[in-house]
Amino acid sequence: MTGKTIAVYSLKGGVGKTTLAVNLAWAAASLSSRRTLLWDLDGQAAATYILGHDGAGRKAQAAIRRDLDPAKLIAPTATDRLSLLPADESLRGLDVEFHELDKKKRLAKIAGDLARGYDRILIDCPPGLSDTSEQILRAADLVIVPVIPSPLARRALDAIEEHMGGRKALRVPLLPVFSMVDRRRGLHRATLAKTPDWPVIPMASAYERMTEARAPIGAIAGRKSAPVAAVAALWQAIEKRLATKS
Repeated sequence: MTGKTIAVYSLKGGVGKTTLAVNLAWAAASLSSRRTLLWDLDGQAAATYILGHDGAGRKAQAAIRRDLDPAKLIAPTATDRLSLLPADESLRGLDVEFHELDKKKRLAKIAGDLARGYDRILIDCPPGLSDTSEQILRAADLVIVPVIPSPLARRALDAIEEHMGGRKALRVPLLPVFSMVDRRRGLHRATLAKTPDWPVIPMASAYERMTEARAPIGAIAGRKSAPVAAVAALWQAIEKRLATKS
């Protein structure tokens, strides 16, 4: 049995996407004891940095071209059962690469190969609607969409759904998640009230400390703390969705 691929994807940056991807990968490995791979596909390589690595040495895009085996770039992390397929700045040209390759299932095939060795693959995706995002939608079993609570939150999800349209190849389940929530703000409370079924990740200084500590939330906050509890609850919801889809 091969593992499941979960993409963490947003139309725009600044919504806590990378933080969420790292923490969900930690939850898969630590809370569910899954053999987990975090695949960093964002050219900023922020997830790679947080997990204690400094990039793939400009080899990440070569692995997409299959000039080298992607598995050879996989590195261990300080979290048991969590490995990393790192990003580097070569991925900033990924859209052009996919366009020139003209192979719409390239990423799905690589993910399928990698999934033979892992129970869960978490992909930290670059933002935007592009050739890369279409590749990711084809590869994923579930797409997590973090959105900040605002009047534009629903529009962000609608834009993704509209892009997917009636195209069978892009028909993958979406799970929207409110990110960076501050319940002291009236706008946030009002937005949450309109869609109370969406999972919530609160604003917390512990998440901000992850970059400085270069570690997932579970390594810097207690298991019973609110930030870790929020990640754990979301991960439990994801596992239930994946079980339903199986």
